[in-house]
Amino acid sequence: MVNKIYFVMEKPKSFPPQHQSAQHGKETKMFPQPEYIRKNYKGSGKLKGKVALITGGDSGIGRSVAVHFAKEGANIAIVYHSNDEDAQITQKLIEEAGAECLVISGDVKKEKFSRDIVSKTIKKFGKLNILVNNAAVQYPEDDIKQITKENLHQTFETNIFPFFYTTEEALKNFKKGDVIINTASVTAYRGSGHLVDYASTKGAIVSFTQSMAQQLVEKGIRVNGVAPGPIWTPLIPASFDKKEVAQFGKKTPMKRAGQPSEVGPAYVFLACEDSSYITGQMIHINGGEIVGG
Repeated sequence: MVNKIYFVMEKPKSFPPQHQSAQHGKETKMFPQPEYIRKNYKGSGKLKGKVALITGGDSGIGRSVAVHFAKEGANIAIVYHSNDEDAQITQKLIEEAGAECLVISGDVKKEKFSRDIVSKTIKKFGKLNILVNNAAVQYPEDDIKQITKENLHQTFETNIFPFFYTTEEALKNFKKGDVIINTASVTAYRGSGHLVDYASTKGAIVSFTQSMAQQLVEKGIRVNGVAPGPIWTPLIPASFDKKEVAQFGKKTPMKRAGQPSEVGPAYVFLACEDSSYITGQMIHINGGEIVGG
């Protein structure tokens, strides 16, 4: 069984001050640990026989999506950058849910790698039905003049370019009924004064989702996305200083950050037949912030 430390008994309204020095952050170093799935969540075979590929699948929202998909009967390929420990934990969680897991490590900024993960998944499982484009980085700066050329390129080359590479490869094998789910952000809709480059990539993801949905609708392939608000993931202590982490999520109407467990089920919904009449849309999971009207 998985150690109970990975479950959250109550949704915390604040977090102890903490900071991690490097992207993408490590879930094992976070306190409290994020909740990736509710203890009372019961799968019902909604994704039985499906195969899913999830970038950024080792921790945070990606881990939650992977475990929820496994609980629903899908086999999973998770892609991560370099955090072997988090990836191994996620693999164990997937396998304990009764699914097979392929673990792939590498840099999605590299076009060849982002294309190869599709062929590796198909080689392992014989097919691919669900693509979740989820990997992302962010480098907060309060002044656009402080955004370095290196970080600007890192952000765009991680957060949006791989969506094109991986989607193009997946479509060579996709059939009617297969789906693409893209992770955007509430910042795509309201902007962010200290995440200008990150918010810009997330806006691009929204447009990418809408455009690909139009392109693929006649083929029976649906493309949707999720636009989370503040969610307690390793990206947070890896991006912000201790003071900001301690206040994280308090500005939402619910006065707290969300947990990955509160995001994962939306991906299940978009991946399964329950959402068969939905394409080109975003689900907003943000603690009550009104988006779009």
